[in-house]
Amino acid sequence: MGLRITLKPNERLIINGASIRNGNRNSDFLIESHSKFLRESEILHESEADTPSKKLWVTLQVMYLTDHRAEVEDLFYKQATAIMSMMPEAAPFMAQMQSAITEGHFHKAIKVCKQLARVEQELAEGQASVQAA
Repeated sequence: MGLRITLKPNERLIINGASIRNGNRNSDFLIESHSKFLRESEILHESEADTPSKKLWVTLQVMYLTDHRAEVEDLFYKQATAIMSMMPEAAPFMAQMQSAITEGHFHKAIKVCKQLARVEQELAEGQASVQAA
């Protein structure tokens, strides 16, 4: 039993490092073998990683797609530690990501990191409005 993925028009998909972009209509793909893939909605380009949480998100993507995960895991833990020292509210997110990574569920870890990036943005916006007042 494979995994069926429907791509929206012009949506991108990375499968085992190969970037695939859909045409002008919805397309269905059936992935029949074990592979590493990321949908466009899960991908954050390194140039867009302008906050600590977004940099962590990029690290998770690399960790998932690489064959040399141990090197990237060290970077992940350094980044996670730095984020938690600046933003203690991140601890539950980090615990969820750690659990997902341990279980090999990288898509879940990336989704949690996306949530953390939203919280980080909300906190930054709240601090900016307090400083403006």
